[in-house]
Amino acid sequence: MPLAFESLSHGTIAFGFFNIDSDMLLLDRLFFFAPTFCRSLTGIAVAKETRRHRSPWDVYRIDRPEDIGDLMGAIHGIRYTGFLGDVYRRFPFPPQPEAFKQKPEGHETRREMQALIQKYAQRRPIPFVVEKEGMEAAIGVYRFDRPAFQELVRYVWLGGYPRWRDGIRPPEVLEMKRGIQQNPTGIFEGLDLS
Repeated sequence: MPLAFESLSHGTIAFGFFNIDSDMLLLDRLFFFAPTFCRSLTGIAVAKETRRHRSPWDVYRIDRPEDIGDLMGAIHGIRYTGFLGDVYRRFPFPPQPEAFKQKPEGHETRREMQALIQKYAQRRPIPFVVEKEGMEAAIGVYRFDRPAFQELVRYVWLGGYPRWRDGIRPPEVLEMKRGIQQNPTGIFEGLDLS
């Protein structure tokens, strides 16, 4: 379930996993897979001498809200509109509330998710930039200060609102944590991933 996070550039925006069967994340109107996020952070952590990190991310952007769809309507099975409606038709919310946990094998649905989103989104590269000493990060046009960016990292580490099923995390999430623990400076200083 996406949560509200504060950005420097756009105020309060949604970020997070939006379906437990997928490892896709949304950031306002951008959609990308969790390994893109995790591997970039691992790259920052291991590049100890670099003051500025910049890498391209391949993301999907949906411009029209009606093409994104109604997440709550789709979750409750009452309104299937846009991309999110298509996702929940294919991967419905579990009937048992205790089954609402983020699945660590979400990568297995990636091809299906790509096929679903291509009807609504344009795929495009955006820059991911971290000023390691400046304590700021940008995902495309969305800018975050260090505390807010760390909340995004922590969200992915925890598996979002429902948490990872059985506490099992995908390999790229574990690798991200290892990298950050080896170099907890700059943008990562004070980040608690316990």
